[in-house]
Amino acid sequence: MTSSEITGTAQHAAWQARELPPVEEVRPGLWSIPVPIPHNPLRYVSVHAFALEGGGLGLVDCGWEHEAGWTALTDGLTGIGAGIADVRGVLITHLHFDHLGLAGRVREASGAWIAMHPADGDVVRQMSGRDGAAAVATQVGFLVGLGADRETAVSDVGDPARWESFHRMATPDRDLLDGDVADFPGWSLRAVHTPGHTAGHLCFDEERTGVFLSGDHVLPRISPNISTNPGGEADPLRDYLAALAAVGQRPEPAEVLPAHEWRFTGLTARTDALRAHHEGRLAELLTAVREHPGSTPWDLAGHLTWSRPWSSYERGMRVFAVTETDAHLRLLASRGAVVGTAGPVPRFTAA
Repeated sequence: MTSSEITGTAQHAAWQARELPPVEEVRPGLWSIPVPIPHNPLRYVSVHAFALEGGGLGLVDCGWEHEAGWTALTDGLTGIGAGIADVRGVLITHLHFDHLGLAGRVREASGAWIAMHPADGDVVRQMSGRDGAAAVATQVGFLVGLGADRETAVSDVGDPARWESFHRMATPDRDLLDGDVADFPGWSLRAVHTPGHTAGHLCFDEERTGVFLSGDHVLPRISPNISTNPGGEADPLRDYLAALAAVGQRPEPAEVLPAHEWRFTGLTARTDALRAHHEGRLAELLTAVREHPGSTPWDLAGHLTWSRPWSSYERGMRVFAVTETDAHLRLLASRGAVVGTAGPVPRFTAA
């Protein structure tokens, strides 16, 4: 098994310098265009632009909807001798705002179609036009159900106005299922369904060049957030680990093009490392349950190791940490390692 190695050296150098990386032609007719994400440690999403046979461009992901992001995307396209009007189609790896946010604006400016997996497309349709206050109430109720006190949950979820933009994202024109080949003439871009980060997450295997666009499913440095959500999948971490194992069994691609951080090789080695990371996390959580029996997911999150002191976590960071802890608890429960009490707020003990 080969190890995982950095190939996106300019991307990596820019990351270390805390700068936006350059636009790069990573294969003839295939470019990566960094689009910044405001106030986010991920910093940017790599939009991948494909020159299509017969003219025009296809995009994989679009970036976060804000003016700096739009400027970065349009300037990036100008730098490769194209423009927004040249976009014919947009493939979305998953529904998160840093991937789907600008898609509606791209479609409005170009007439391009938007395609994504129906498991995510249906969620976007359900969210479309939803009132921000209703979304906040749902999120607050979900966190209270994980053990938060209501006042803290309200503070962490934030103002309803903050949620409005998430409910104005573009709904897809086309569904894309596992194994489908995208309508990008001149390329053989096959969809690979990899649920976990979201229920409809897609990677794309470009069979002509051997590159693998991994979205957020496999990143070179960090593990993507795997969380529970109101009305979401019952056991998202089980789904994610199964998808990781399946991707790790595929023939090694020539290069992996993730949506964040930098390009790399050694997909199998990286999927093995991510699976090992989660098994270690599950073991740590099981120890916490044994040491603090009868604890809620909210309580147990505070007994785990994080990248910074737990006391400094608040708002979105704390929400992601708690819902990620809940995802790990659900997998432990499905494995029979822990038992949760019935009732509005589960409390866990070791089996």
